[in-house]
Amino acid sequence: MATEQTRLNLSAGLASVTVASVLVALKLWALGQTGALSVAASLADSAMDLMVSLMAMAAIFYAAKPADEDHAFGHTSAEDLASLGQSIFILVSAGVIAVAAVQRLLAPVPDTLSREAVGMGVMAVSILLTLGLVLWQGRVARRTGNKVVAADRLHYLGDLLPNIGAIVSLWASRAFGLTAIDSVVALAAAGMLALGAARIGRDAFHALMDRRADPVVIAGIEAIARDWPGVQGYHDIKTRMAGSRIFVQIHIELDGDLPLRRAHDIGAGLRRAILQAYPQADVIVHKDVTQPSPQAHDQT
Repeated sequence: MATEQTRLNLSAGLASVTVASVLVALKLWALGQTGALSVAASLADSAMDLMVSLMAMAAIFYAAKPADEDHAFGHTSAEDLASLGQSIFILVSAGVIAVAAVQRLLAPVPDTLSREAVGMGVMAVSILLTLGLVLWQGRVARRTGNKVVAADRLHYLGDLLPNIGAIVSLWASRAFGLTAIDSVVALAAAGMLALGAARIGRDAFHALMDRRADPVVIAGIEAIARDWPGVQGYHDIKTRMAGSRIFVQIHIELDGDLPLRRAHDIGAGLRRAILQAYPQADVIVHKDVTQPSPQAHDQT
């Protein structure tokens, strides 16, 4: 089963890299034909996608490596380091596009675009390829639960708007001579890129700083522990994120008179239940003896 999941995840990663490579080549050619900043913004986004897709494939390979002597908790933090570098690249790209768009808007003589029909055709092909990729990534993410694939899918979904915007700006230039719309669309795309970079960089920074898991996930783990047979209480739940992996430590309270084998079975069963609910988790269960209540102590 694990081999099948890895194969599916790698197929999604390979599809992502292939589509991104084709889109970069097409949009680079379209930019040379049209000179449209909106196409340049979409090209920068696709170039970023290619980098992200390559990182995603590398992350799938690298994160699958087992823990070793030098990396006792595995290798998934590489995803966060890659995301931090990616966010810087995106911010620089967004800044370059925004500056160029403002310069065009303030220029005394508006720039003219050319061969808009070619650009629109390329962007239409881009939309179709992106939709096909998103559908496949969604299927893989549902079957494997891989968060890298799911995040890559969300990123490509966000790319559809700049592509549509580029078509609109090229059509407006061809039909009405409104070349300024191209710069406005490019500014909007640059803003979207910057926001995405800020979000990616923030999440990567929090993960590298060992921020806790999502409160919803923590509440789910607590609910499993609270209802698990034999567990009389729990405390000191600690979580942290590393890439797509969740590291969990939980202390459970058991009857001190239980046989060692029975106590082990309770802890092992709870661990399996948490892993079943959160397959990307790494769980350590500490077993403590239930402390008598103050009232019971007074009665004795």
